[in-house]
Amino acid sequence: MTPLDIRDGAPDDGSGDEPASFRAAVSAMGAASVHPRIELSPIRPPQRLAPYSYALGAEVIHEDSPVVPIDSDGDAFGRLILLHDPNGDEAWHGVFRLVAYIQADIDGALAADPLLPEVAWSWLVDALESREGPFTALGGTVTSTSSVRYGDIAGPPRAHQLELRASWTARTTEMRPHVEAFGEVLAYAAGLPPAGITDLRPSPAGDTDRG
Repeated sequence: MTPLDIRDGAPDDGSGDEPASFRAAVSAMGAASVHPRIELSPIRPPQRLAPYSYALGAEVIHEDSPVVPIDSDGDAFGRLILLHDPNGDEAWHGVFRLVAYIQADIDGALAADPLLPEVAWSWLVDALESREGPFTALGGTVTSTSSVRYGDIAGPPRAHQLELRASWTARTTEMRPHVEAFGEVLAYAAGLPPAGITDLRPSPAGDTDRG
């Protein structure tokens, strides 16, 4: 996997005067390690939610196969946005706010479980609380949807999706635990089997075996 370049996707207003704390937070996001089948990359962040912002896109990649099945299960993706207001925000109760979005295809049996929203929300709470990344003001929603295709529309006749939207305030610039918690929830939502993690930090000079 290609190492993250923390400069990609960062705010660029030509001034180059981002606060040191914001740069430290972005750097910490680039040091996160996630499931090897989750690909993280910088994406364009929203421009009007805070004075400074940075965003990562996440996608669950399919295992190598000569054929990708039409009715494949487990497609999942998400994004994690870092917002920073040096002056603080009363609603955030802090200066750093993380906004997460996850969408994943799920099977019919799971979609029909009335406890699915509670279980999915517990994934996020447990992932955050199990790491040394102090946070506060956590809130969000979990939505389970089902759709039926009719007529000449490609895809499975029935499809079910899980959506999780959440935001919380990080109490320090150490964002690595928050990115890793986000990755853990995406892995759960996608139904990925337990596996080793892949390090997203740049490889040492001369090391061509990692990426």
